[in-house]
Amino acid sequence: MIFDTHAHYDDKKFDEDRDILLRSLKDYHIGTVINVSSSLASVSASLRLAEQYDFIYAAVGIHPSDTGELTEESFAWLKKQTAHPKTVAVGEIGLDYYWEEPDENIQKKWFVRQLALAKECQLPFIIHSRDAAKDTLDIIRAEHAYEQSGVIHCFSYSKEIAREYLTMGFYLGIGGVITFSNGKKLKEVVEYAPLSQLLLETDCPYLSPVPYRGKRNFSGNLSYVIEEIARIKQIPEETVITVTEENAKKFYRL
Repeated sequence: MIFDTHAHYDDKKFDEDRDILLRSLKDYHIGTVINVSSSLASVSASLRLAEQYDFIYAAVGIHPSDTGELTEESFAWLKKQTAHPKTVAVGEIGLDYYWEEPDENIQKKWFVRQLALAKECQLPFIIHSRDAAKDTLDIIRAEHAYEQSGVIHCFSYSKEIAREYLTMGFYLGIGGVITFSNGKKLKEVVEYAPLSQLLLETDCPYLSPVPYRGKRNFSGNLSYVIEEIARIKQIPEETVITVTEENAKKFYRL
């Protein structure tokens, strides 16, 4: 079965048909979905989805763009949510310098704190890194985060940076961008990386693969990602499905 390791089904773009869509995923051979939090509100929403659907699990964490809302009090609340029986990771956490806010120092502070939280709770973590390659790597090294299990979600950097993460034992999250005509850099990374360190993800409702680029994404579209990975690595699509599911179960300890 196909394992979607990174989705946002709590997003308002699913409000009109969320239940119907989620119940249809088995028809697309989707076996497991990780709903990943980005804000304090989405932590609660992700856990509600995980409680409602047996095939959904939750990652709890604050996206770098939302770290401005964190306080010591709310961080203490976040820590309590890691004990939920269907919490399987801390995420998504990291750095995003695409936007000017929040300040980079605020992002760094809460990135370090959430990495420490993952270590304390003995959970894997999901990293979001955008236009922040050096600082992300520097913090991971400084905090010895490579001693834990981590995935670089929606990997968007060069093969050289991929090599750094792969050497440290990290996984790379691969989604719809692999099908884009301007996704040459990611195609090179996928060709280089061992299949044993790749995870399938949608980041839905975002980043739909070709031929649905620009439209609302969902887990069923992973078939196009699988097809492209199989083409690049010259292996059967079933091998991509089987190995990435094994990777995901190992990473999330399911």
